[in-house]
Amino acid sequence: MSYEAIALLMFSSMMLMLLTGQRVFGAIGFVAVVAALFLWGDGGSQLAFSAAMKLMKWYPLLTLPLFIYMGFMLSESKIADDLYQMLHVWMGPLNGGLAIGTILLMVIISAMNGLSVAGMAIGATIALPELLRRGYDKIMVTGVIQAGSSLGILVPPSVVLVLYGMIARQPITQLWMAGVIPGLMMASLFILYIVVRCKLQPHLGPALPAEERNVSWGEKIRLLRAGIVPLLIFFSMTGLFLMGYTSLTESSAVGAAAATLAALVKGRLTRQVMENTIRKSLGISCMFMWIILAAMAFGAVFDGVGAVKAIEAFFIHRLELSPWEVLIMMQLSYILMGMFLDDTAMLVIVAPLYVPLVGLLGFDLVWYGILYTITCQIAYMTPPFGYNLFLMRAMAPPEVTLSDIYRSIVPFVAVMCLGLVLVMVFPQLALWLPQMYYGR
Repeated sequence: MSYEAIALLMFSSMMLMLLTGQRVFGAIGFVAVVAALFLWGDGGSQLAFSAAMKLMKWYPLLTLPLFIYMGFMLSESKIADDLYQMLHVWMGPLNGGLAIGTILLMVIISAMNGLSVAGMAIGATIALPELLRRGYDKIMVTGVIQAGSSLGILVPPSVVLVLYGMIARQPITQLWMAGVIPGLMMASLFILYIVVRCKLQPHLGPALPAEERNVSWGEKIRLLRAGIVPLLIFFSMTGLFLMGYTSLTESSAVGAAAATLAALVKGRLTRQVMENTIRKSLGISCMFMWIILAAMAFGAVFDGVGAVKAIEAFFIHRLELSPWEVLIMMQLSYILMGMFLDDTAMLVIVAPLYVPLVGLLGFDLVWYGILYTITCQIAYMTPPFGYNLFLMRAMAPPEVTLSDIYRSIVPFVAVMCLGLVLVMVFPQLALWLPQMYYGR
């Protein structure tokens, strides 16, 4: 059997197992181990064990549970709620001001969490009811929260970029820096859309009534101080790292410790908060570790049979496609898969094929990591099974229907597609910051 046939058989077997409802890591790991046994006999049985030992000895892996813990601690202790109250008072007098404040809240939550789930939970349970009560259009604000929460996988410390860096063997710190400008650009595009839309149709985002704007400066400053605490946690973590005082792993420990200390000082570190935080952190961390282990095993087999070279020859020589045409096909396939899978499953399924191929085509793998992440943002919000669509449906109040949720994402998906095109056309949007910092 040719190597191309082996690669195709492995990929189709994996997809078939996923369609039967098997867990992602189980399907991928099983196909990898069985293929290794058939290809190399008894020696192939060591492949999964070798991948596990390599994973357990990977020191930067500690960043994953620590950042996840930090995000859940801030969420469970309600420290993140203070941010919305602050933005509510300061941004409310503008048309669409609370929607703009919600986007800013999502950026800050993303900078503390690295996952979209926390932003969605805070947005749907705190911001959405308040926005609806203030007379905001339910379709627009539903889209605002879904789009804003998707920033969690792009703005550092993005857990998705950590996972990509581990699988693609790229520096996580460079990936995080590469995500800063595209993440802020995407948030700015969302805010620009809200400003223009509410300028043309003020009834979609009415300003706060005059009597509610009369908040004393003392109260505003008090709220500002409350909202600054999460920002201090973030800057204590990233500032020490950027100044060279801590490594990446040490900075994640600083963030986790600072979040716990903030909850303690505010009197919110209860037994229930700690239990919920640890339980959720362990669940998410273990899921990611199993997936990384399966991906490493699958990738080792793919590398061993030369599947990547065969795929490159098929697209470049047989179909005579240009590198850019191949790249665009990859991005379209991500959007298609995102209609049925989450970002982690997508990455693990196609990383053994796409990541080495991107390198062979001459593209920068750090830049490609940002493209992948933006495409995941789009896939999160595309029907029929977009991840954010179902999270919103589960958390939204009864008056927000599934039809409203589907309609709400159309303009924001268009904005995201514009952001993706900009990063593709101007790679320096992603590469300038890491090149400037590491080029010193």
